[in-house]
Amino acid sequence: MKRRAFLASLAAATAVPRLSWADAGSPAYLAAAQEPSGAHALYGLSATGARLFSQPMPARGHAATAHPTRPEAVAFARRPGTFALVIDCVTGATTARLTPPEGRQFNGHGAYSLDGAVLYTSEVVAEGSAGRIGIWDAARGYRRVGEFASNGIGPHEIRRLPGSDDLVIANGGIETDPSDRTPLNLDRMRPNLSYLSPEGAVLEVVELPEMAQNSIRHLALKSDGLVAFAMQWQGDLAEPVPLLGLHRRGGAVVLAEPKDSEMFAMKGYAGSVAFAPGGGEVAITSPRGGRIEAYSVEGAPLWSVARADVCGLGPCAAGGFVATDGQGAVMRVQAGVLEPLGTAPLAWDNHLIAL
Repeated sequence: MKRRAFLASLAAATAVPRLSWADAGSPAYLAAAQEPSGAHALYGLSATGARLFSQPMPARGHAATAHPTRPEAVAFARRPGTFALVIDCVTGATTARLTPPEGRQFNGHGAYSLDGAVLYTSEVVAEGSAGRIGIWDAARGYRRVGEFASNGIGPHEIRRLPGSDDLVIANGGIETDPSDRTPLNLDRMRPNLSYLSPEGAVLEVVELPEMAQNSIRHLALKSDGLVAFAMQWQGDLAEPVPLLGLHRRGGAVVLAEPKDSEMFAMKGYAGSVAFAPGGGEVAITSPRGGRIEAYSVEGAPLWSVARADVCGLGPCAAGGFVATDGQGAVMRVQAGVLEPLGTAPLAWDNHLIAL
């Protein structure tokens, strides 16, 4: 009887359907925002910009990462942060709260392994900003199970290469004061783009020694492995430099040069980067410059458009891009034309994460 009861309970357990992103409304994007009350939340948005759900956060968010199969997201605090929340996007429950080890800070981003069993988080040692990649067991309650060096200072965005468990890391190169983020090493920065194995072995490193003060910050990937990286210039703004780079493992870096008439438009600051569907265009945003700039994957400038306080950016299934701004607008952007999709009394935070 005991054996039969055990088998029956096992069969019942395996028959329980697993929830998917469809159960959370099939969101196309995740984005953090500040609400009119001053509270902060993570939102799920449809492909047309409609708000599907919101989940409270204890403080300002930066970015999120979505589990590849479960309707579950990890929302990261604005850097330097000491919390990351695992949110059930169906029930709204916070199922785990991640805290970095003593003396560490989260740096706003993370990525899942191909099967979703492991979460990798970008972190810094608070004193000195040495980069670390935290390893968390996402299959067993998000226990921390290890870490490895990011191969640089100040890692920011971390992405998994398509169809692989290898990682690409944007090491920003900036050492900051752990209390107020004041830069401490602008005269000796060494940002890099590092490709690492899931065990932390260095596979390839890209540096731009002629632009050592151009901090590599955010990443977008095409399905064929092309990496776009957005940068933030820490040098003299009277000497503008490219803010978008393109790289494929084993190849040379392509720097996207804006038109001469727009060299100063972004004010040295690229906030987000994304490829359009099909991968023929890549764009960057600048909340400081109030601009969106688009380029071909060969680095040629295509178009630009002005929009105050724009930062969040993702691919639009209908073509072009979806963007968000600090005034609560969600917009489709294609060929330099803005099409409003909706607005709300929200201040969207930095990033629009495409699922």
